[in-house]
Amino acid sequence: MKRSAGILLFRRTTQLEVLLGHMGGPFWARKDAGAWSVPKGEYADDETPEVAARREFTEELGLPVPDGELIPLGEAKGSGKVITVWALEGDLDPETVTPGTFEMEWPPKSGQKKTFPEVDRVQWFGVEEASAKIVSAQRPFLERLTARRS
Repeated sequence: MKRSAGILLFRRTTQLEVLLGHMGGPFWARKDAGAWSVPKGEYADDETPEVAARREFTEELGLPVPDGELIPLGEAKGSGKVITVWALEGDLDPETVTPGTFEMEWPPKSGQKKTFPEVDRVQWFGVEEASAKIVSAQRPFLERLTARRS
């Protein structure tokens, strides 16, 4: 089974907020609910989940991981993967994000390769709104973060 790791950045304003990325590429372009994700990505056996989570945060957002203590939120299964996520308290301006890119054949079976951003936008959400936006397999991470922060 494939493995993926990521970092869920959170901050406290008038409420607990989390940073999510809207998945890039043509499949997600017109979707909103269930189309947002923790910045994360796959890793191989020769890399630890924490190292992968830090690398993927930087690759997906084009920014360094903020300083601070990673809070383990455990694992969840989804889309044929086991996802490991840490929470990290910090802040960043979504306008400063420079997302990484990926290449895929588009349109399908056309033989043409096109480049798309890994995330096409990044936004802060209150946990309740984030729960409606995030990919359903990742909702347990929001619940675990809320349980730890209350």
